[in-house]
Amino acid sequence: MTIFCAGLTHREASIELREKFAIGEAELEETFAELRQIEGVEGVVVVSTCNRVEFYASGPTPRQTFHAILAYLTRRSGSVEAPFRMMDSKAGVQHLFRVACGLDSMVLGETEILGQIKLAYQDAARLGATNPPLNKLFQNCFHVAKEVRSQTDITRGATSVGSVAVELAARIFGNLGGRKAMLLGAGDTSERVARSLVSRGVETIVVANRTFERAAAIACDIGGQIVDFSNWSAALDGVDVLICSTSAPQPIVTPEKLASPLRKRNGQPLFIIDLAVPRNVAPAVAGLPDVHLYDMDSIEEIARQSVEIRQAEVRRCEDLIEGHVIDFLEWLHRHPAHAR
Repeated sequence: MTIFCAGLTHREASIELREKFAIGEAELEETFAELRQIEGVEGVVVVSTCNRVEFYASGPTPRQTFHAILAYLTRRSGSVEAPFRMMDSKAGVQHLFRVACGLDSMVLGETEILGQIKLAYQDAARLGATNPPLNKLFQNCFHVAKEVRSQTDITRGATSVGSVAVELAARIFGNLGGRKAMLLGAGDTSERVARSLVSRGVETIVVANRTFERAAAIACDIGGQIVDFSNWSAALDGVDVLICSTSAPQPIVTPEKLASPLRKRNGQPLFIIDLAVPRNVAPAVAGLPDVHLYDMDSIEEIARQSVEIRQAEVRRCEDLIEGHVIDFLEWLHRHPAHAR
């Protein structure tokens, strides 16, 4: 029995390519059903985030299974070619542990990915897609991430895409005191962004989300305002920064949606930070007057400039991870009965 990973990340694929393969929550059940029909797939977990689409699976014939999964993804994306890479045995296990610890993230040491991996595993387990080797692997993965956080300084400084987005907003304005921001989407990323904005002195935060109760919870927690999601564009008056992070499969911020609000702003700049994959903001928005758009690729470029503090801790993290990789592979070898 072999553990392997087939993946596509921000390191080898642009946001335009990653969003073609993104798997939304509503698609998970069907995706797992189709993957489990592939010969050789005895268990699978799908991690689909803004920066990666990765399949962690167990089976007796990894290379054959990888090509079958790749064929499935190609069909699903409309025959789009992509630089998917495969890692099996030690490389696959090591990669998962590194991802969970934030070592493969756009922002080195970021902590959001661990929560995303936990959710991905929970979804797979709930839908009956995991098996004993994967259950053991992911439980070990969570333990490794906890140990790395407690024994190293890899999480010092800005450790999430959201915090980098807020840092970008601060660079743009010099001082966020007295500024007004809107959050389009009220998921975990939006909540962290909201807290960071408040800590940097943003005076007003407007929250719009499809689920009103979720928007209300965040707004209440940070002293913000709520607007109806269907009417978000009408509430852009006075907004300096629009941060988008919804799970919508298609762009919801378009030139047409912004046409009327922009006419009323009399040249006031609007900075838009799109943290979603697939993107919430149509690329054509970047061409509108007085609009400045930053997407995940822009965030990555900024993140590269702020890794020096955490870079020194990478070696310590790698050493801890290596020990746990060896322990897991030894367990897998000792417990062949658990492989099925």
